[in-house]
Amino acid sequence: METILNQKRVMITGGTSGLGRALALTLADQGARVAIVARHRVALDETVTAAHPAELIAIQADVSAKEEVYRISSEAIARLGGVDLLINNASYLGVTPLRTLLDTECEEFQQVLETNLLGPFRLTKAILPTMLLQGGGLVINISSDAAESAYPGWGAYGSSKAALAHLSRIWDEELKTHRVRFFAIDPGEIDTPMHAAALPEADPATLRSPKAAALLLLEPISNAFQEMLTGETDDRR
Repeated sequence: METILNQKRVMITGGTSGLGRALALTLADQGARVAIVARHRVALDETVTAAHPAELIAIQADVSAKEEVYRISSEAIARLGGVDLLINNASYLGVTPLRTLLDTECEEFQQVLETNLLGPFRLTKAILPTMLLQGGGLVINISSDAAESAYPGWGAYGSSKAALAHLSRIWDEELKTHRVRFFAIDPGEIDTPMHAAALPEADPATLRSPKAAALLLLEPISNAFQEMLTGETDDRR
């Protein structure tokens, strides 16, 4: 059955692991045309193979590298023919075992910000002109409960996600009249390599699977596109 996501042009960063990989496979199953961005070619190739018979576009790049941003956006736009949905999912936890802020080096803090905040900001800026020209679009920034709760040891990561969530709200206020909507979504605790690195003692049985989390995200994504289609907006988010 055709869904509202059919033929939507989607770009996902961090698309070869955890939630990003699950989102890529799930959206492709919904009929979306998906480009995934990640640093490692082997992981990209494996994810493309896993999506078969759906087709994924693989872009090897580092979203934290300023000099790569316009290559990423240009390649995605050229190969997809535009971008309807950008999912800024790539994240960097920082050094593990997790450290207090007092023990966090400035350079390490900066790298977390480059990946989790500045990377999404730059990539969004690079994609936005295309979204505006095509009459609208949707940007999903993957957040975390660490953006709201002050967890010891999660200072760099939590600060970056809190800033990303607030950035999303400001972007949305500035651009919703142009039919470009922004949402920061916390997918909950997921059984991913990053979660295992942060909390190795956690029982995977108590965590949501990446696939389950991706399926849950289909509803807000589909609703956002439906609102854009009808001209209605839900400003409670």
